[in-house]
Amino acid sequence: MQLPVSAFQVVDWDVVPVTEHPGETGHALWRTMAIGDVRVRHVEYSAGYVADHWCDKGHILLVLEGELVTELKDGRRFRMTPGMSYQVSDSGDAAHRSTTDTGAKLFIVD
Repeated sequence: MQLPVSAFQVVDWDVVPVTEHPGETGHALWRTMAIGDVRVRHVEYSAGYVADHWCDKGHILLVLEGELVTELKDGRRFRMTPGMSYQVSDSGDAAHRSTTDTGAKLFIVD
């Protein structure tokens, strides 16, 4: 990841426009900023959310609120709570997807 040269910027995530993304069940609300080729997102998953795809994109993800289960396509599962994070490279360890029974708020950089 390399951020382009730019001025210092403060972000009020409450005013960044929201886009809704349906899951297999539930939905995700994304507030997204692009900084060059880097995407920075504040994401909220509804209770009962299950991603509708397996992802091979690299991410750095931090759980802000709620509980998230990250499932790898090889069958491993990781339960994450506030303050926990993961990082995975593009086409890295294994394809992954997110689920949550209770809902979750996340901060993601990819």
